Amino acid sequence: MINIRYATVEDLITIERLAREIWPVTYGEILSPDQLAYMLELIYSNSSLRKQLLDQQHIFLIVESGGKPVAFASYSTIEPGISKLHKIYVHPHTQGLGIGKKLIDHVIEQLQTGGIHTLRLNVNRSNKARFFYEKLGFTVVKEEDIDIGNGYFMIDYIMEKKLNG
Repeated sequence: MINIRYATVEDLITIERLAREIWPVTYGEILSPDQLAYMLELIYSNSSLRKQLLDQQHIFLIVESGGKPVAFASYSTIEPGISKLHKIYVHPHTQGLGIGKKLIDHVIEQLQTGGIHTLRLNVNRSNKARFFYEKLGFTVVKEEDIDIGNGYFMIDYIMEKKLNG
């Protein structure tokens, strides 16, 4: 059985650990080892996660299966009626079990009660997760290259899903 719950400051160390286990598998063939390490530090250091949770009002969710953390997500409202799914990662050992879909469904359920009509996300253009999102009703609306410093870019698709109010 899986349990989806809101993450607190105390969970950030678990989210950082999960990211460091998941990212090399997810991005190992897409990003150089140096860019991977740079991005993990930039996005998933404890201080960065704290800033996202406390200052930027990102809502973090953590998924437990059998009492063990196996996935996480974060989202926030970025403009009236539009929320952005900043992160969604499922541990490779538990991928293919429907956890990612349940997590997105949970986020959508939360957003629909708050008047949100669109869920947006970015996905690396080389990441096969794009097809997972398309199966869930997301469509590519544009491409974006984001300069993240140190000479690195995130080469992404922006995808959106319209939510039924």
